[in-house]
Amino acid sequence: MSAPSTAVVDTDAARRDASRALLLACVAGFAFSANYTNHAPLVPLLQAQFTFSKTLAGLLTSGIFLTHALMQVPGGHLADRFGGKRVLLAALALVAVGNAGLALSASYAQLLTWKIIVGFGTGTSFVAGARYLTGFTPHARLARAQGFYGASILAGSGFVIFAIPRIAAQVGWTGAFWSTVCVALLAFAAWFALAPAPHPVAHPPSALLEMLTHGQLWLLGLVQMASFGLVIVVGAWVTLLLTTNLGLAPKTAGALGSLVLLLGIGSRPLGGQLVGRLGVRTLLTVSLALTALACFAMAAAPQSFAVAFAAIIVLGVGCGLPYAALFTRAVALFPGRAGAAMGLVNMLGIVMILVGAPLVGRLADVTKTFTSSFVALGAFSLLILVTSRFIHEDARH
Repeated sequence: MSAPSTAVVDTDAARRDASRALLLACVAGFAFSANYTNHAPLVPLLQAQFTFSKTLAGLLTSGIFLTHALMQVPGGHLADRFGGKRVLLAALALVAVGNAGLALSASYAQLLTWKIIVGFGTGTSFVAGARYLTGFTPHARLARAQGFYGASILAGSGFVIFAIPRIAAQVGWTGAFWSTVCVALLAFAAWFALAPAPHPVAHPPSALLEMLTHGQLWLLGLVQMASFGLVIVVGAWVTLLLTTNLGLAPKTAGALGSLVLLLGIGSRPLGGQLVGRLGVRTLLTVSLALTALACFAMAAAPQSFAVAFAAIIVLGVGCGLPYAALFTRAVALFPGRAGAAMGLVNMLGIVMILVGAPLVGRLADVTKTFTSSFVALGAFSLLILVTSRFIHEDARH
């Protein structure tokens, strides 16, 4: 049984530790997220080496996100029990080992196996880093800190899309994988040497089953599905949509489509700043309305470049705004199980990726257009907007 809740002390020394913790959390976020998508730009080289189909190439992404999702609650539970620093160090080491395995692979089966193993590391890294921040950051500044942490994750996953092809052009696909091993090891070294250990903070007791069945957490998870999950689903198809509907060159379409994710680097911290001023429900209403508007616009005018460009901007902003509010609220609901609570919320967002991406493709195959897919995504956003009105404005049970 835990003692009554004790707030994080807010002194000058504590603020310095909190700033260092945030910086290191962002370093880790960049490092492990660079391993989400590092295989994607290498697919042509890997196909030439191992001769596999586009479907099997897609399974490399599914493999990492499946185990990434499976580790959200268990990884958060480990971070709650053993501390974010120790768990994150172990998870980063696993990410590095997994990518070394990718670099040494001699078959497609080995690539897939190692990608699945990397997912165990990235999934645990995410919740451990988020949990670590709660040990240093007073509640009043936690949304801002989580927003910057979330931005670093998007920066890492976006950066490798740009950097990996250039590295591979110089040192081949094996060297490209070794480069992300180095990124993970550098982050590991920084954490091992510099990360302060958080002071223990006592919280009211809470049962794991109570957390797993708590309605408010599931409502937050639904919003994560319609924000993080939805934007990843759109990001998976937006390049093909722009080349098919607008006739853009793949390079131009990729650059434009990447904005849907890269805008989150700014909108996630912005959401962390705005939630204290607007309140949780107002922020979520605005963001989900923007998301629905963008989806319906892309469905209504599929051959308009101006509409597509504006919709991508609106979608990137709308999907990024809720991030900090969702995880800060999860922490407030279950401070003693903050890691597991944040893991549950994020797991639901990943479920949207695993289910939504193939469904969008199936609808496009059946209808020969992406219009129905974006109508469905817009309708889903409006449905979640309605359910978000049941989220409490304060973190009461």
